[in-house]
Amino acid sequence: MAGSEGVVQHDVQSLFSSSERDYLIRNNGDQVKTESLKGKKLGLYFSASWCGPCQRFTPNLVEVYKEASPNGDFEVIFLSADEDDEAFNRYFAKMPWLAIPFSDSDTRNRLDELFEVRGIPNLVILDENGKVVTEDGVEVIREYGIEGYPFSSERINELKEQEEEARKNQSLKTLLVNRSRDFVISSDGNKVPISELEGKTVGLYFSLFSYNLSTDFTPKLVEVYKKLKAKGESFEVVLIPLDDEEESIKQQIKGLPLLSLPIKDKSCQKLARYFELSTLPTVVIIGPDGKTLHPNVAEAIEEHGVIAYPFTSEKFAELVEIEKAKEEAQTVESILVSGDLDFVIGKDGVKIPVSDLVGKNILLYFSAHWCPPCRAFLPKLIETYHEIKAKDNAFEIIFISSDRDQASFDEFFAGMPWLALPFGDSRKSFLSRKFKVQGIPTAVAIGPSGKTVTKEAGDLIKLHGAEAYPFTDERIKALEAEYEEMAKGWPEKLTRASHEHELVLTRRVNYVCDGCDEGGHKWSYYCDECDYDLHPKCALEDGDRDGWVCDGEVCTKA
Repeated sequence: MAGSEGVVQHDVQSLFSSSERDYLIRNNGDQVKTESLKGKKLGLYFSASWCGPCQRFTPNLVEVYKEASPNGDFEVIFLSADEDDEAFNRYFAKMPWLAIPFSDSDTRNRLDELFEVRGIPNLVILDENGKVVTEDGVEVIREYGIEGYPFSSERINELKEQEEEARKNQSLKTLLVNRSRDFVISSDGNKVPISELEGKTVGLYFSLFSYNLSTDFTPKLVEVYKKLKAKGESFEVVLIPLDDEEESIKQQIKGLPLLSLPIKDKSCQKLARYFELSTLPTVVIIGPDGKTLHPNVAEAIEEHGVIAYPFTSEKFAELVEIEKAKEEAQTVESILVSGDLDFVIGKDGVKIPVSDLVGKNILLYFSAHWCPPCRAFLPKLIETYHEIKAKDNAFEIIFISSDRDQASFDEFFAGMPWLALPFGDSRKSFLSRKFKVQGIPTAVAIGPSGKTVTKEAGDLIKLHGAEAYPFTDERIKALEAEYEEMAKGWPEKLTRASHEHELVLTRRVNYVCDGCDEGGHKWSYYCDECDYDLHPKCALEDGDRDGWVCDGEVCTKA
């Protein structure tokens, strides 16, 4: 009910009653008179069993309800969006509060409209006078839990001020201690007082063990932890588990030599919000003074291991210099040879020594058969490959697969005219980390010296095709100059009988001309409103050409 906060006062008895009913129900069938709600704070819970987010939120609301309701001044009313009585009853059985009977769809629909419910779960909080306190009860409870009670704007502002004060005076205690716990759990199940961690460097390891990247990272973090402990360093790691499945988490962390917050502890989600968690895995470093040293050292641990310790700004400055030195010393062999793995493969699994690639321009092509954008990009890359090879044989592409099985790899690689790392090759993980591959398809260009030219070669090929070769900054600048020269003297805007709106000269990657149905790129006379393209040739030949002579996509004054 937008704009109603602090203005409209609802009569709760009439709000939840109908002409045939003056009661609500509990999940055991008991009836509770609506008049008993007077003077109570109320939560109107719009939810349904078929809604996944509702199923995940309901346990949080149950927990808050059990803590807030014993005082007798707080009640929740369930308004179901289920499609049948059986589903309603199954879902309501998990709820310790009241509900409008499923049979009374008129009241439920009326309240949906009154409070303008556009999505679920939705929790509207009314104060003891029937005034709307907040229409964002779901977010308030997710963020603050029982601490947000009575969920008024005054209480939320108070909590935000406390959070701001806590940030200014951050310590391990303000981060890890809550009202019911002042300890973390050791790997053998013992309680370790948080006071014992004070004065140490502590890593808060946010992990979702159902997520492969977290599962892969954990052994590397454990290895670093063990090495630092063996050296006598004052360093601890506290696991912040974010999984919902308790038994699964227990199995995953069993035997890990790390400390942990209790599984499903309220502080886990609170800390994720506090540190504005945006990626996993994340390891936040808290210094000996209790202040945040670094928001996430997971990547540094992946790339540098134990030498990233103690994760200070000075250490990271050193790591930057190390990376620069590595870049300067980079060769094809240093990135593609690992122990006995000193080859790539051609067709029929023929082994090609990495030494044969020295002095060539190389594209490392990260891709997979299961990836639709990869399949869509492949024909363009094949076309570009053949055009470049026709001009310069000292060019090669190496397919680095993220396929899930050998058969998929074989099928995808069969359609490629270049080389590959074998399926499941351990070098793939190293190369993905080194070049920070966040998604596929990705193409990294390596120059004849073995140094990285660009990690954006895929985008350059989409934009310019084979003309982008050898993908250097100099070549791209020259291309841009060519394109600008090409369009010199062309009108910036024009109108044509073939389209009702004005057409604007626009740089376009790839398009299909609405005039001749042929593909185009570089320049288009474009209508953004209609997504309408004309080749410069078609645009300038349509009607009076005003002295223009067009040859393909290049048009000049006669």
